[in-house]
Amino acid sequence: MTLNSLQRSQLAAAFAAVALAAGAGGFYLAGSKDAAPGASVPTARKPLYWYDPMVPGEHYDNPDSLSSMGMKTVPKYADNSGGPAAASGVRIDPSSMQSLGIRLATATNGALAGSLEVTGSIDFNQRDVAVIQARAAGFIQRVYGRAPGDVIRAGAPIADVLVPEWGGAQGEYAAVAKTGDPALIAAARQRLRLLGAPGGATSGRGMTTIRSPISGVITTLDARAGVTLAAGQTLAQVNGLGTVWLNAAVPEVRAADVRIGQPANAELAGFPGERFTGRVIAVLPTAQADSRTLTVRIELANRDGRLRPGMFATVHLGDTSRSALLVPSEAVIRTGKRTLVMLADGKGKFRPAEVRIGREAGGQTEILAGLSAGEKVVASGQFLLDSEASLTGIAARPIAGDAK
Repeated sequence: MTLNSLQRSQLAAAFAAVALAAGAGGFYLAGSKDAAPGASVPTARKPLYWYDPMVPGEHYDNPDSLSSMGMKTVPKYADNSGGPAAASGVRIDPSSMQSLGIRLATATNGALAGSLEVTGSIDFNQRDVAVIQARAAGFIQRVYGRAPGDVIRAGAPIADVLVPEWGGAQGEYAAVAKTGDPALIAAARQRLRLLGAPGGATSGRGMTTIRSPISGVITTLDARAGVTLAAGQTLAQVNGLGTVWLNAAVPEVRAADVRIGQPANAELAGFPGERFTGRVIAVLPTAQADSRTLTVRIELANRDGRLRPGMFATVHLGDTSRSALLVPSEAVIRTGKRTLVMLADGKGKFRPAEVRIGREAGGQTEILAGLSAGEKVVASGQFLLDSEASLTGIAARPIAGDAK
């Protein structure tokens, strides 16, 4: 059975009438619902401007704009909360924090542990020095083949010296001794002591052997055979080797981590796998202007004499921990001009806060100012939040007491 043209026209008109009636009914229902008492008609949000997320500083007034990078712009809307409170922080729905990778951490008081590792060099103990001098004018009769750098023991001979004045006094003592007069003998012996004869020596015809009073290394030697000596003239200088100094170069920014009596360990390339233990005995009062370091003096025992002045060492200064307010190092944002963290209020709102940081150790960073214990900071995803805060013009919380 086929339809003629008239019938087809009538059928099409009927379908059109049904569709029109259904549309009118739907419009009536929607209008009746919207017109219900207390209901409001939703309005579309109006963008503040259009921008390229890659160049957030560029703003455009129409959706068809292209940024300076040739990218299509997207709309930027105002905060839904509206009013002045809208600029107080970046709002993130709590259910979206996990998908955005946002992780929080709490600023806590704790001990910032860790040791300070610096370099240094071995030097003589300048407190263990013997200066060997002639006690009276005389002549060097003999030397014992010593040279600067020789290591000698206590009592080792340096030179034989003839002191004519001692010879005359010793002859007088011998003559007085024959008289048996105790007073004269005592006076003659006292005269020898005053002339500088060792122990008031009463024999030797003015000859004496000058010896080193300590064990160590000869640093200077001026004793030469046939030399005429003046009273008080230096023949040699000996530096002891029982202990040595290790002069460590500590950066001035770590000066607060060093104190007198602090333990220290040293490693030397000449003795791999071995550590030498000592303690800090002094922090020198002047800094090295070229390297901005302080010289820390460490005393090391050197009983076997293996530590030689000039040796290079790596120094570990232990027990440098101190109480501090700590946050994870990954939570700190360094912009070059200032240092920030992203604060979380626990209700899905985040705001940057400026902080002043100290040293870092073990994945923790010391906060010197700008935070209080118990405040929560963003440890992961903070750069995304900081970018959004900068884009919306949210000001960072200043450090208390700083003028902003």
